[in-house]
Amino acid sequence: MEAPSRPTLFERLSALLTRAPEDREQLLELLHTAFERNLLDADALSIIEGALSVSDIQVREIMVPRAQMDVVDIADTPEKITEFAIEAAHSRFPVIGENRDDVIGILLAKDLLRYFAGKEFDLRDTLRPAVFIPESKRLNVLLREFRVSRNHMAIVVDEYGGVAGLVTIEDVLEQIVGDIEDEYDFDEAADNIVLDNSGRYRVKAATEIADFNAAFGTDFSDEELDTLGGLVIRQLGRLPKRGETLQLGGLRIQVLRADSRRVHTLLVDPQRAIALDE
Repeated sequence: MEAPSRPTLFERLSALLTRAPEDREQLLELLHTAFERNLLDADALSIIEGALSVSDIQVREIMVPRAQMDVVDIADTPEKITEFAIEAAHSRFPVIGENRDDVIGILLAKDLLRYFAGKEFDLRDTLRPAVFIPESKRLNVLLREFRVSRNHMAIVVDEYGGVAGLVTIEDVLEQIVGDIEDEYDFDEAADNIVLDNSGRYRVKAATEIADFNAAFGTDFSDEELDTLGGLVIRQLGRLPKRGETLQLGGLRIQVLRADSRRVHTLLVDPQRAIALDE
């Protein structure tokens, strides 16, 4: 006689959820109970919580602010655009005309290969259509639109029709699954503090304060906090948004990567802070 098979994860969850929850709070309570009973691991619980939260988050909360957008001018030469694309290390760029409110289209960095392959290249003809969305759009709606249209970037506009920022499909997905590696991420084996070509430093928020002090000659206390990210959060009194800047110990610090749960990467500019202090 064969031994009865062990119930699958789905079957165990179904048994746990026999009593249908009446609201989201009860559903989350049941999910946390499943986690405590080892029916869900921490990653699965985090992803489910993220998926539930996107319907409550508006685009304005996660967008790249207008001032922090890396844009290409329609009048720029292919050589200048290529140099900028290499420095910014993005795969897509809004292309503007007279100013940042005049977004003409989206340039895919890979389309520049036509020029260097000796083929005919006209920037205006190469552009993909730009998609414009309001600041108030919910992330679950935006994600569905991204999937249907196969777009990866949208330009966010305010109530007056001006450009407020931009948002990518990666920004939305990170609210569900957590940080996704991109141009601002480091190899796990690399140092926490990396000097870039502009003379600024990309620093992991998880960098220990003692290591940060040693690198930048600062003297922040690590008695109450362990990491640079914790120091930034305490300074602001809240979780920062991407693009925010602050002065800290004679340094200008900009938030490069952050989501609704934690800070990931910071840009430290010692020279800029010194200039402002003068």
